[in-house]
Amino acid sequence: MKKFTLVQKLRNKIKVKGKLILCISKSAKIVNCVIISKGINNQLLIGDETTARHVTIEIVGNNCSIDIGQNCILGEGSYLSAKEGKHILVGDECMFSRNAKIMTSDGHPIFQNNVLVNQAKDIRIENNVWLADNVTILKGVHIGKNSVVGINSTVTKNIVSSTIVAGNPAKEVKNMITWSQ
Repeated sequence: MKKFTLVQKLRNKIKVKGKLILCISKSAKIVNCVIISKGINNQLLIGDETTARHVTIEIVGNNCSIDIGQNCILGEGSYLSAKEGKHILVGDECMFSRNAKIMTSDGHPIFQNNVLVNQAKDIRIENNVWLADNVTILKGVHIGKNSVVGINSTVTKNIVSSTIVAGNPAKEVKNMITWSQ
Protein backbone atom coordinates (compact mmCIF):
# COMPACT_ATOMS: atom_id res chain seq x y z
CA MET A 1 0.00 0.00 0.00
CA LYS A 2 1.12 3.53 -0.67
CA LYS A 3 -0.18 7.07 -0.68
CA PHE A 4 -2.06 8.56 -3.62
CA THR A 5 0.10 9.13 -6.67
CA LEU A 6 0.15 12.55 -8.33
CA VAL A 7 -2.20 11.30 -11.04
CA GLN A 8 -4.64 9.97 -8.42
CA LYS A 9 -4.51 13.32 -6.60
CA LEU A 10 -5.33 15.11 -9.84
CA ARG A 11 -8.24 12.77 -10.65
CA ASN A 12 -9.88 13.17 -7.23
CA LYS A 13 -10.86 15.97 -4.87
CA ILE A 14 -9.14 15.52 -1.50
CA LYS A 15 -9.82 17.83 1.48
CA VAL A 16 -7.92 17.11 4.69
CA LYS A 17 -8.20 19.22 7.82
CA GLY A 18 -6.10 17.59 10.53
CA LYS A 19 -4.27 14.32 9.99
CA LEU A 20 -5.29 11.50 7.65
CA ILE A 21 -3.29 8.32 7.06
CA LEU A 22 -4.07 7.53 3.45
CA CYS A 23 -2.97 4.15 2.09
CA ILE A 24 -4.10 3.02 -1.32
CA SER A 25 -2.99 0.06 -3.34
CA LYS A 26 -1.05 0.86 -6.47
CA SER A 27 -3.56 -1.24 -8.45
CA ALA A 28 -6.70 0.49 -7.08
CA LYS A 29 -8.67 2.64 -9.52
CA ILE A 30 -9.97 5.71 -7.71
CA VAL A 31 -11.42 8.26 -10.16
CA ASN A 32 -13.50 11.44 -9.66
CA CYS A 33 -14.00 10.74 -5.97
CA VAL A 34 -14.39 13.25 -3.15
CA ILE A 35 -12.42 12.41 0.00
CA ILE A 36 -13.02 14.58 3.06
CA SER A 37 -11.27 14.15 6.40
CA LYS A 38 -11.61 16.43 9.43
CA GLY A 39 -9.85 15.42 12.64
CA ILE A 40 -6.72 13.64 13.77
CA ASN A 41 -5.56 10.02 13.63
CA ASN A 42 -8.02 9.20 10.85
CA GLN A 43 -7.31 6.47 8.32
CA LEU A 44 -8.43 5.48 4.81
CA LEU A 45 -7.19 2.16 3.41
CA ILE A 46 -8.10 0.90 -0.06
CA GLY A 47 -6.99 -2.58 -1.17
CA ASP A 48 -5.67 -4.09 -4.40
CA GLU A 49 -7.78 -3.92 -7.57
CA THR A 50 -10.59 -1.97 -5.88
CA THR A 51 -12.51 0.42 -8.15
CA ALA A 52 -14.32 3.58 -7.03
CA ARG A 53 -15.73 6.16 -9.42
CA HIS A 54 -17.70 9.26 -8.38
CA VAL A 55 -17.80 8.11 -4.73
CA THR A 56 -17.79 10.38 -1.66
CA ILE A 57 -15.78 9.25 1.36
CA GLU A 58 -16.17 11.29 4.54
CA ILE A 59 -14.17 10.79 7.73
CA VAL A 60 -15.09 13.28 10.48
CA GLY A 61 -13.92 13.24 14.08
CA ASN A 62 -10.83 11.75 15.67
CA ASN A 63 -9.61 8.14 15.40
CA CYS A 64 -12.06 7.19 12.61
CA SER A 65 -11.26 4.76 9.80
CA ILE A 66 -12.58 3.32 6.58
CA ASP A 67 -10.92 0.11 5.39
CA ILE A 68 -11.98 -1.21 1.98
CA GLY A 69 -10.67 -4.65 1.00
CA GLN A 70 -9.37 -6.08 -2.26
CA ASN A 71 -11.25 -6.47 -5.55
CA CYS A 72 -14.21 -4.34 -4.46
CA ILE A 73 -16.41 -2.20 -6.68
CA LEU A 74 -17.93 1.00 -5.26
CA GLY A 75 -20.67 2.23 -7.59
CA GLU A 76 -21.22 5.76 -8.76
CA GLY A 77 -22.87 8.05 -6.21
CA SER A 78 -21.97 5.84 -3.25
CA TYR A 79 -21.30 7.55 0.09
CA LEU A 80 -19.23 6.15 2.98
CA SER A 81 -19.17 8.15 6.21
CA ALA A 82 -17.22 7.31 9.39
CA LYS A 83 -17.76 9.76 12.25
CA GLU A 84 -17.32 10.06 16.01
CA GLY A 85 -14.30 7.74 16.32
CA LYS A 86 -16.04 4.85 14.56
CA HIS A 87 -14.93 2.51 11.79
CA ILE A 88 -16.24 1.06 8.55
CA LEU A 89 -14.71 -2.24 7.50
CA VAL A 90 -15.50 -3.60 4.02
CA GLY A 91 -14.15 -7.07 3.22
CA ASP A 92 -12.78 -8.39 -0.07
CA GLU A 93 -14.77 -9.00 -3.28
CA CYS A 94 -17.66 -6.69 -2.28
CA MET A 95 -19.83 -5.02 -4.90
CA PHE A 96 -21.78 -1.85 -4.16
CA SER A 97 -24.14 -0.73 -6.91
CA ARG A 98 -25.03 2.91 -7.50
CA ASN A 99 -25.91 5.20 -4.59
CA ALA A 100 -25.04 2.88 -1.69
CA LYS A 101 -24.93 4.80 1.59
CA ILE A 102 -22.97 3.51 4.59
CA MET A 103 -23.01 5.70 7.71
CA THR A 104 -21.69 5.14 11.24
CA SER A 105 -23.76 8.00 12.66
CA ASP A 106 -27.07 9.78 12.23
CA GLY A 107 -25.22 12.86 11.01
CA HIS A 108 -26.10 15.18 13.91
CA PRO A 109 -26.09 14.61 17.67
CA ILE A 110 -29.42 14.43 19.50
CA PHE A 111 -29.52 15.12 23.23
CA GLN A 112 -32.10 14.36 25.90
CA ASN A 113 -31.50 16.00 29.29
CA ASN A 114 -27.97 16.87 28.07
CA VAL A 115 -27.21 13.19 27.34
CA LEU A 116 -26.35 12.05 23.80
CA VAL A 117 -29.05 9.56 22.75
CA ASN A 118 -27.87 8.64 19.25
CA GLN A 119 -24.27 7.49 19.58
CA ALA A 120 -22.38 6.40 16.48
CA LYS A 121 -21.51 2.70 15.97
CA ASP A 122 -19.07 0.72 13.81
CA ILE A 123 -20.16 -1.00 10.58
CA ARG A 124 -18.68 -4.27 9.35
CA ILE A 125 -19.34 -5.77 5.91
CA GLU A 126 -17.70 -9.16 5.39
CA ASN A 127 -16.31 -10.63 2.15
CA ASN A 128 -18.39 -11.07 -1.02
CA VAL A 129 -21.34 -8.85 -0.12
CA TRP A 130 -23.49 -7.28 -2.85
CA LEU A 131 -25.42 -4.09 -2.15
CA ALA A 132 -27.92 -3.34 -4.93
CA ASP A 133 -28.90 0.20 -6.07
CA ASN A 134 -29.89 2.78 -3.44
CA VAL A 135 -29.12 0.63 -0.39
CA THR A 136 -28.57 2.32 2.97
CA ILE A 137 -26.56 0.64 5.74
CA LEU A 138 -27.07 2.30 9.12
CA LYS A 139 -24.83 2.45 12.17
CA GLY A 140 -24.02 -0.70 14.13
CA VAL A 141 -24.81 -3.15 11.30
CA HIS A 142 -22.73 -6.28 10.62
CA ILE A 143 -23.37 -7.99 7.28
CA GLY A 144 -22.17 -11.59 7.01
CA LYS A 145 -20.20 -12.93 4.05
CA ASN A 146 -21.86 -13.94 0.76
CA SER A 147 -24.98 -11.86 1.48
CA VAL A 148 -27.09 -9.72 -0.85
CA VAL A 149 -29.08 -6.59 0.00
CA GLY A 150 -31.94 -5.86 -2.44
CA ILE A 151 -32.58 -2.62 -4.29
CA ASN A 152 -33.81 0.40 -2.25
CA SER A 153 -33.35 -1.43 1.08
CA THR A 154 -32.46 0.13 4.42
CA VAL A 155 -30.47 -2.18 6.71
CA THR A 156 -30.94 -1.46 10.41
CA LYS A 157 -30.04 -4.87 11.91
CA ASN A 158 -27.31 -7.47 11.45
CA ILE A 159 -27.49 -9.90 8.52
CA VAL A 160 -26.19 -13.46 8.86
CA SER A 161 -23.94 -14.96 6.17
CA SER A 162 -25.39 -16.23 2.87
CA THR A 163 -28.68 -14.34 3.20
CA ILE A 164 -30.72 -12.11 0.91
CA VAL A 165 -32.53 -9.22 2.60
CA ALA A 166 -34.80 -6.57 1.10
CA GLY A 167 -37.18 -3.82 2.12
CA ASN A 168 -37.34 -0.87 4.46
CA PRO A 169 -36.42 -1.95 7.03
CA ALA A 170 -34.66 -4.89 5.35
CA LYS A 171 -35.96 -8.35 6.24
CA GLU A 172 -34.71 -11.81 5.27
CA VAL A 173 -36.03 -13.04 1.91
CA LYS A 174 -33.86 -16.16 1.41
CA ASN A 175 -31.03 -17.88 3.20
CA MET A 176 -28.31 -20.43 2.39
CA ILE A 177 -27.53 -18.60 -0.89
CA THR A 178 -24.38 -17.94 -2.88
CA TRP A 179 -23.73 -15.40 -5.61
CA SER A 180 -20.90 -14.39 -7.92
CA GLN A 181 -19.91 -11.27 -9.84
